[in-house]
Amino acid sequence: MDPAAAEAFLAALHRAQGTFYAGGEAGRLRELLAPDVEWHVPGTSPIAGDHAGLDAVLAYMALRRELTAATFRMHRRDVLVGRGDHLAALTDGTAVIGGREREWSTVGLYHVRDGRLAACWLLPLDPAGFDSIWTPAR
Repeated sequence: MDPAAAEAFLAALHRAQGTFYAGGEAGRLRELLAPDVEWHVPGTSPIAGDHAGLDAVLAYMALRRELTAATFRMHRRDVLVGRGDHLAALTDGTAVIGGREREWSTVGLYHVRDGRLAACWLLPLDPAGFDSIWTPAR
């Protein structure tokens, strides 16, 4: 994937996610995600796990929206592209969770197939901190 195509795809994906996370509809996300999409999140927080299939991935995203009361925002920092159909993006996140402003950094490793996202592996730069952020206080 060439850098311009990777940037354009990620911009469209992150815009669609941003709209959804802010309380909007999932229509554009459905267009960008493959029906058999997989989303892998390490750790033990409520959002962790291997989410397989469009409905499961959208449910994962809906949980993120719910846990952040629609305050979750993504801030893409850098994109790495090779010659194949994978790309990586360093992305920071911010949200109000449990009444506290939180922030974190992740690398998303994406597999794009036929112009749609087939898989994402989310790799937090601080795994323990990421788990803590996404685990609501009891």
